[in-house]
This record gives sequence, structure tokens and C-alpha cells, in this order.
Amino acid sequence: MAERQGSWWEAAACRTADPEELFVEGAAQSGAKRICAACVVRTECLSHALDERIEHGVWGGMTERERRALLRRRPTVTSWRTLLETARTDHERSGADGRTARAG
Repeated sequence: MAERQGSWWEAAACRTADPEELFVEGAAQSGAKRICAACVVRTECLSHALDERIEHGVWGGMTERERRALLRRRPTVTSWRTLLETARTDHERSGADGRTARAG
């Protein structure tokens, strides 16, 4: 598991946070999700939690309940990392295309 985290963990917004802030329940989870909001490795973090079926804590801006619901909705996904990274790339590409078209 640590190998998979690799270098993305070094860039995580929560890397210096107290783990007690990230592994909370109920309303306190909104505070943990705020840490994730602007994190540059949110996609990598979320895909790690989904691929590894991590049951506790806020990962990539999603609570354990939200991740379980997502896993139930998409049971055929074999690699969340591939799916989420592809979606991010497509989104970035379409955003760039949209800016180019408006600017031209």
C-alpha cells in the first residue's frame, strides 16, 4: 500500500494534518473534506482509497459512506485510478479546448 501511495502522498494537503482530523465521524467530516478541497492530489488519494477499499476516514474529499455508495453504483470498475485519471485528463482537455474556442 505504501508503494502505491508513492510520491503523491508527499504533495497531499493533509500530509502534515493530525490524523485525528481526517478520521472523524458525523459533522466533523465536513472539516476534513475542506482540507481535501484544494488538494492537488485529490484524484490520486481518492482512487487509492477506492482501489484499496479503505473503510475509514476522509480520502480524496469523500467520506467512507460516500465511497461505499460510489462502489455500489459502479461495481464493474476494476481500476479507480485509471478511471479517475482518465476523467481528469478529459476534463482538463475539454476545459482547454473551451478556453481556446472562446478566446479565438
